[in-house]
Amino acid sequence: MAEITAALVKELREKTGAGMMDCKRALAETGGDLEAAIDWLRKKGLSAAAKKAGRTAAEGLVGVKAEATRAAIVEVNAETDFVARNETFQGFVAACAALALEAGGDVAALKAKPFPGSGRSVAEELTHLIATIGENMAIRRTAMLSVPKGVVATYVHAALKPELGRIGVLVALAGEPGEPLAALGRQIGMHVAAARPEFLDIGSVDPAALARERAVLTEQARASGKPEAIIEKMVEGRVRKYYEEVVLLEQVWVHDGESRVKDVVRKAGAELAGFVRFQLGEGIEKEVSDFAAEVAAAAR
Repeated sequence: MAEITAALVKELREKTGAGMMDCKRALAETGGDLEAAIDWLRKKGLSAAAKKAGRTAAEGLVGVKAEATRAAIVEVNAETDFVARNETFQGFVAACAALALEAGGDVAALKAKPFPGSGRSVAEELTHLIATIGENMAIRRTAMLSVPKGVVATYVHAALKPELGRIGVLVALAGEPGEPLAALGRQIGMHVAAARPEFLDIGSVDPAALARERAVLTEQARASGKPEAIIEKMVEGRVRKYYEEVVLLEQVWVHDGESRVKDVVRKAGAELAGFVRFQLGEGIEKEVSDFAAEVAAAAR
């Protein structure tokens, strides 16, 4: 019997995409024979994950988890919305959100954590899930917010279950802990889900993004044919409008359509320390298939 070394396990993982524990078990069952271990995994359906890795995964779920003065968020993608309704997948995302509290917003750290009750890491459990469910999946991103004193509220839009949905938001509020602050955090979370702010305050606006916006606004103003002094004032007015669109504290409060978010927070005696908004599949380029062409290709 061949010695079952770490290198042999690694080679089997690379060839099959199966989890480490499954690879160890396959090698043990086949006396360390690599080719026989590959066949063993195939018979068990555990080597299918590697074949699915190239497929676009833009569906899935966003999960959130709050604990005292911190909260975490994670996006786990799958190929179809059908999988998001699978209870096993939902349980995996919920567990990842809880583990993300300790991962500090780092995907690699999250993947390395032991998955509860499986004897596998999160990454290995994901590979096992891919083979079991039959779709490509990926832990795309995660984030964590905390405050020394206050609350980190969570909000999930279009929730399939508590803390699981298509849009997830974290809102960090510094202030006196209690239900009033938590309620405000949830309201701000709803606002963030609806208004899609990109930055917390004016000082955090990306200089490159602002420069691009200012250049576009300047060209638009010049097209009016007005003098440069007037153009400059026009541009500054439009920059302020830009801030109102993309800066959370400058946005109009969606709950009354009049107040500014910064005024609502100030009135509550709180300080908005940060926010995170994950929308499922945002930024992923989805493949658009030509069904007629696929049928023709299959017929040929």
